[in-house]
Amino acid sequence: MFLTQEIIRKKRDKGVLSAEEIQFFVRGITDGSVSEGQIAALGMAVFFNDMNMDERVAFTLAMRDSGHVLDWRALNLPGPVVDKHSTGGVGDVVSLLLGPMVAACGGYVPMISGRGLGHTGGTLDKFDAIPGYCTVPDNELFRKVVQEIGVAIIGQTAQLAPADKRFYSIRDVTATVESVAMITGSILSKKLSAGLDALVMDVKVGSGAFMPTYDKSVELAESIVAVGNGAGMQTSAILTDMNESLAPYAGNALEVRGAMDYLTGRSRPARLHEVTLALCAEMLVLGGLAATEEEARVKLMAALDSGEAAERFSRMVSALGGPADLVEHPDKHLEQAPFIVPAPALSAGFANVRDCRAIGLAVVALGGGRGRPTDSIDFAVGLTDLVGLGEQVAVGQPLAMVHARTEAAAQQAVREIQQAYDISAVALPANPVIYRTIRP
Repeated sequence: MFLTQEIIRKKRDKGVLSAEEIQFFVRGITDGSVSEGQIAALGMAVFFNDMNMDERVAFTLAMRDSGHVLDWRALNLPGPVVDKHSTGGVGDVVSLLLGPMVAACGGYVPMISGRGLGHTGGTLDKFDAIPGYCTVPDNELFRKVVQEIGVAIIGQTAQLAPADKRFYSIRDVTATVESVAMITGSILSKKLSAGLDALVMDVKVGSGAFMPTYDKSVELAESIVAVGNGAGMQTSAILTDMNESLAPYAGNALEVRGAMDYLTGRSRPARLHEVTLALCAEMLVLGGLAATEEEARVKLMAALDSGEAAERFSRMVSALGGPADLVEHPDKHLEQAPFIVPAPALSAGFANVRDCRAIGLAVVALGGGRGRPTDSIDFAVGLTDLVGLGEQVAVGQPLAMVHARTEAAAQQAVREIQQAYDISAVALPANPVIYRTIRP
C-alpha cells in the first residue's frame, strides 16, 4: 500500500519512483482519490527533478492504461497500424495529406488529433471547417472507416488516456507544462492507447515551434523515441523547420483547400512536400510497407499521381458525414471570408520571417484560432500566399493575402504581418527543411 504524499516526497527529494508507485499515483489521478493539489505537487517535483527513462516508460504506460486501449488485431488488417504526431506549428497541414497517402500505400492510420491552442493550428479545427464532418464518431464507425478506407482522422475520446486529460489541465494552470518527461508521457500515452504498431514524431524547430530551442527539440525527440520503443511501439522522430509557415497558407478552411490542391496535384508547395514525404516514407519503412526510404518515396508519389491518395481523402470525408464532392467543388462547401486584402511589403529586399509565432497569432487574432479552450473559431479566416524566407520582394508587393471577417480585422492583420517580416538588403541563407532523423 502506498501513500500519495510519500510518493510526492520521494520525487521532491530527487528519488526514483518505482513502476508500482507510478501506477498507484496515476490510478489516483483517474479515480479522483489523488487531489488536485497532490497532482500539482508531483508535477512541480517532476518539473524540477525530472524522471529517468524507466520512470518515463512506466508513467506513459500507466497513463495509457488509465482508459480504453484500442485493439486492431480482431479486424485482421492486412497492413500495419501507423500514425504520426506533430508538436504543432503554423500552416502545418501534413496530417490531412499523410493519412490518405499512407492509406493508399497499404497502411492503416487511426489518427486521433487535437484542437489548436495558442499560435498553433489544430488538425480537428481544420476538419470542423468541413460541413457535416463528424470529428467524434462512435467507436464502431471509427473502426469501420479505418478498416474500409485505411484512414480516419478524429478527436480524442474521453475513454482514451483520461489520466492525461486531468493531469495536463492541472499542469497547464500550475506552470509545469514545459517538462520533457511529462510532455513525452502526455503525447505517447494517447498514441499508445490508439493501439499503434509504429509512430513517427514530427518535432518542430524554430521561432514557430513549441520547444524554445533546437537543443530542447532534440531532447524531446530523443525522449519520445526512447520511451515509445521502451513501451513496445516502433518510434522514430524527424526534426523539421518551423521558422516560417510550413505551407504558404494558414487558417482552417484555407488549409483544407490547400490540402486538396496538394492531393490532386493542383499545387504542391516545396517545403510542405519535403516534410510530408519524409514523414510518410519513415512510416512506410517502420511499418514494413517499404524496405528503403527510396522505395517508400516511389510508392508515395505513385499514390499521389494516380489520384488514389486524393480518393482516400474524399472517401474518408464522406464516410464521416462530410460532402461527397468536397474535392471537386470546394467553393460549394467551404466558407470564404468576405474581406481579402494584401499585406504590402513596406520596403524592398529579401523577405525574412522574423517571428513565425507572430504569423500564427495573426491567424488567431483574425478569429482562426483560440486563446482559451472555450473560444469558438471562424473557419473562413486566415492567410494565403505567404512569401517564403529569402524571397525577393518589391515595395508594395504582398507579403501575404489576409482573409478576414471585417475590414478592421483585416487591417490589424496587415500590420501584424508587416511586423512579423524583416526585409533585409541581402538574402539570408535558407534553413534546412529537415534537420535530422532520430531512430532507436
